[in-house]
Parts: sequence; C-alpha cells; structure tokens
Amino acid sequence: MLQELSSMDRITQLQDEIQNLLTIMSRSIAYLTSRANFIQVSEEIPITKQRNPDKVDPPDVFEANKKELVDDLMVKAKQIEYLIQSLPTPEPEEVQAARLATLEEEMQRANQDYEASVARAKALHAQISETLRGILNDDEFAAEALPG
Repeated sequence: MLQELSSMDRITQLQDEIQNLLTIMSRSIAYLTSRANFIQVSEEIPITKQRNPDKVDPPDVFEANKKELVDDLMVKAKQIEYLIQSLPTPEPEEVQAARLATLEEEMQRANQDYEASVARAKALHAQISETLRGILNDDEFAAEALPG
C-alpha cells in the first residue's frame, strides 16, 4: 500500500511538473509574441506593421530573455524526465491477475464474515426481544395476580 502511495505521489508530481512546463511554454510564447519587433525576413515580403517602441525589448535584452526561457524549458524537461525515470515499472499481467484473485478471495471471506455477523446479530436481537416479552408477560401476570 505504501508503495502504491509513493507511486501516486510521483504521478501527481509528474502531473504538476507537466502543468508547470505548459505554463512556462505558454508564457514564453506570450512573451516572444508581445515583446519582439517585426523584422523583414525576405526582400519580397515587406513589413506592414510596427510595434510601439516602448513595448519592444532591445535586441540584447530580448536575446538574453530568449536564452533564459530556453534554459527554463530545458530544466523543466529534465525534471520531468527524471520523474518519469523514477516511476516504478508496471507489474506483469500475471502478477496483477494473481493479486486481484487474492483480493477477490479476501473480499468473499469478508463478505461471508459480515453475513455471519448480521445473522448472529439478528439471532441475538430475537433472543433479547423474546426475553423482554417474557419479562413483560410475567410482570403483567404478576400484576393481575396481586389483589388490588
């Protein structure tokens, strides 16, 4: 059971790290598309739009930020790779089937124990009810026998 919890913790960590990677990617794309200036890449295709200069990072700052974004993505990818490598290998199907069969047997035994306990509780309830009826009937008989 503890091993399964540890595996689930690792899976949860992996999910969190993948979410973080997607967040980094999304923010990187948002930064790159909002802070870059338009440049002409082909003589045949002219630039038709310009950004406001205060919304564009200088080329050296933009390059440094791109490098930092790539570094962040690589670090996160390595963390995800490490978590994937730390996940346990899945059990073979035969082992899983045997474990499930054992659990099924345990569940059937527990169910039989439960049914036996319920039957015993019903029998005890019936005995207590019968005893109480007997006591009540004896008290009524005794009360009728007393001169009043």
